[in-house]
Amino acid sequence: MIPFLDLKAPNDELRLEINKAISRVIDSGWFIKGEETEKFEKEFSNYCQSKYCVGLSNGLDALTLSLEAIGVGEGDEVIVPSNTFIATWLAVSQVGATPVPVEPIKGNWNLDPSRITRSINSRTKAIMPVHLYGQPARINEIMEIAREHDLKVIEDAAQAHGAKYRDSRIGSHGDLVAWSFYPGKNLGALGDGGAVTTNNFELSERIRTLSNYGSIEKYQHRVIGKNCRLDEIQSSILRVKLSYLDEWNSRRKVQALRYMQELADLPISLPETDEDVDHVWHLFVINLENRDLLIEHLTRAKIGTLIHYPVPPHLSGAYQDNFGHVSLPIAENFSKTALSLPIGPHLTGQSTIIQSIRDFFLLNI
Repeated sequence: MIPFLDLKAPNDELRLEINKAISRVIDSGWFIKGEETEKFEKEFSNYCQSKYCVGLSNGLDALTLSLEAIGVGEGDEVIVPSNTFIATWLAVSQVGATPVPVEPIKGNWNLDPSRITRSINSRTKAIMPVHLYGQPARINEIMEIAREHDLKVIEDAAQAHGAKYRDSRIGSHGDLVAWSFYPGKNLGALGDGGAVTTNNFELSERIRTLSNYGSIEKYQHRVIGKNCRLDEIQSSILRVKLSYLDEWNSRRKVQALRYMQELADLPISLPETDEDVDHVWHLFVINLENRDLLIEHLTRAKIGTLIHYPVPPHLSGAYQDNFGHVSLPIAENFSKTALSLPIGPHLTGQSTIIQSIRDFFLLNI
């Protein structure tokens, strides 16, 4: 069996270092808001070329607190991609605002800057681009639109650890950058985790306060806050894995290049990559009309695949009442043809995957 993603192998590779890190936390007797999190925040902000980092409980909380920090609330609108994991939309809804979907660039699949302006009105407060599948969105164009209309930009970078836009790491182009360290991410913890990076000290402190019961000083609660903190054990594990992130991303890039070269002559749509970005290939997504037949073929060959994402947010049960009548054809068609192939720093059997895909088309000519 070739799994879609092997979550055991990376931890086996680093088992001794991870065990040492966890033991260090246990021996310290300090499990929340301690030295490991402080060090990880500094190391990750340095890695992202940003000034500040706040460790948080998960990626959704990172998005939600970012919106709260810039004052988005009831009656406001936030521009979001039509094709993304639902967490991007949920964060907007959780602060009482309304997500306003904008379609992506075909083939690239990131938020299309040329479509944003027509969705801006007096209620619009922010733009939330997603660096989908590990490829940075066209953030300079998005920032120009935001500045022109006095809007904030919150980047959803849950899939873009280590990615670069015009030689600059994703981490501080927008006002706030939200991260997830879900185990399957390029930089993944052994449980949930998240963070926000920024160059804005005031916003970083606001998020830090909101995430810690509204408190900076113990028992002094300035605002109505939440408990959204990154714990010491996850911080210690992330510190270990951060030192391997570039190497592991390099392995992903080699695999992606091989897919691009060896599947180029087949009747499928391969991902399109902008020239001025460093794509870190969190996912390798192809598109084809007979996707379900290929899934069946690969399943019989014991090759795992996934669909990211089978239901666009506006057609999900959560948003059916308000958006069920809305037509977003690019996102809808994409969801019917997208297929994610196995990719990851510990993938084995890529030759088998490629040959099995080629066999499928030979059988179905």
